[in-house]
Amino acid sequence: MASIHKIKGSTNWHAYFYLPDGRRTHRSTGTTDKKKAWAVCLKYQETAELAKKQRLSETVTRRTIAELYHMNSSERLQNDSTREYIAAWLKRKELEIAESSVAEYRMTANLLLEHLGSKADKPMDSIGRQDAIRFRDILSKRVAGATVNKRIKIARVIWTAARRDGIVQDNPFTQVERLKVARSTRRAFTLPELKRLLAVCDDEWRGLVLAGLYTGQRISDISNLTWAQVDLEQDEIHFCTRKTERDVHIPIAEPLKKYLLTRAGVDDPLASVFPSAVNVGSNTLARRFGEILASAGLIPKRSHEAEKNGRSARRDASALSFHCLRHTATSLLKNAGVSDVVAREIIGHDSEAVSRQYTHIETSTLRTAVDKMPDVTT
Repeated sequence: MASIHKIKGSTNWHAYFYLPDGRRTHRSTGTTDKKKAWAVCLKYQETAELAKKQRLSETVTRRTIAELYHMNSSERLQNDSTREYIAAWLKRKELEIAESSVAEYRMTANLLLEHLGSKADKPMDSIGRQDAIRFRDILSKRVAGATVNKRIKIARVIWTAARRDGIVQDNPFTQVERLKVARSTRRAFTLPELKRLLAVCDDEWRGLVLAGLYTGQRISDISNLTWAQVDLEQDEIHFCTRKTERDVHIPIAEPLKKYLLTRAGVDDPLASVFPSAVNVGSNTLARRFGEILASAGLIPKRSHEAEKNGRSARRDASALSFHCLRHTATSLLKNAGVSDVVAREIIGHDSEAVSRQYTHIETSTLRTAVDKMPDVTT
């Protein structure tokens, strides 16, 4: 029979009860209140009897722990499910970070919840290392290694916040190794390739390509430009980038200005410069651009039907994409003799290292530079 006693060296009551294997033991009740201690003791004995009858399920165990916590602290143990916690966490993030980052977090959360299935509705600390590893491995079959690592990093951030909030004890995503990332094959467009590309674009995509080339900005920013952000009198485009929240003021290159003048008959300054692209997701725009590249013969036609695999299968990254216009802009500036500092200011690179990754110097430019070196033998 269960009982409570005081033992030497402790101010708390101790519960004496029988373990499932028949051995008598004692545990601290964590309280000096005799009434509370007796309730804790009975709960210990009840749990041991359930275990003896092999009826101690995960759900019952968690409920028992929550009841014991409530007995001692008079507070309810926070026991959010993974789905509930992530929903609340995303709400907080909407107030703290850029919308583009929230979109990435939301996408990762949706993928993770889909992977967890019904387990997402269980307490968050039921998610373990094996769940995290399986999530990584499934993603690796669908997307590139760099994208997998980004998703795991975001999941790690979620569980770090949950640990700080007292929802979980451990972060299973810190125990997941990063995937090996293949070296990027992205490169700049050549001038002949740009001409072939522009030849197959409709009028609006022609403008998107010219804007990407002559501003070096991301498609998410270019596609949402309004006429209020285009100053044709001062020859300047200005906006705040979605990804980095950086205010940019970029001079309008003459080829881009000629294009904009053909479309500038709009009275509403809040009207979109590219109406069919505004508020369209970056992934959708990237897919449409890929179709244009294929039409120009710059990349193979890509479809799951043509590649004989399912929609969930991973596609290899193409060497050319809309983002390569950013590489091209950087390279054209450098090849024209523009300093790294000025190029970085236009394109928006935060460091010299990033700027170097985007730079593709032509051989003729390198030859000119080498020829300028003095002859030390004369």
